[in-house]
Amino acid sequence: MRRDPKGGSVSLDPCVTNPDHYKVVFENERVRVLEYKDKPGDRTAPHTHPDSVMYTRSSFRRRLYAGGSEQRDVEMKEGLAGWLPAQEHSGHNIGDTDTHVIFVELKEATDGPSSELGPTNAGRD
Repeated sequence: MRRDPKGGSVSLDPCVTNPDHYKVVFENERVRVLEYKDKPGDRTAPHTHPDSVMYTRSSFRRRLYAGGSEQRDVEMKEGLAGWLPAQEHSGHNIGDTDTHVIFVELKEATDGPSSELGPTNAGRD
């Protein structure tokens, strides 16, 4: 949660900040599974992810933004699974294909967002 200028809290849950792109497809006390879909040119508002496993259902190119000035371009192939450390970011589909991704979010406590941006260890077959 983040504080808004009026003193309230603002959710950074991707299903709240970007409901047109993220939907919960499964949830229990240990994990939450999200499906993400977008089209070329689509952008997301800032949101957070806890430690997660990401599985790409399509090939895509994205630009990820964090902290107002940091950015990273990622290109992912269909069928890759990888670790996504806890993070806050926004994104932009800079490719010419739709994005389709499954996230398995862990509900374990963490020490907060990682300094890493984007997925890590992606591409293991």
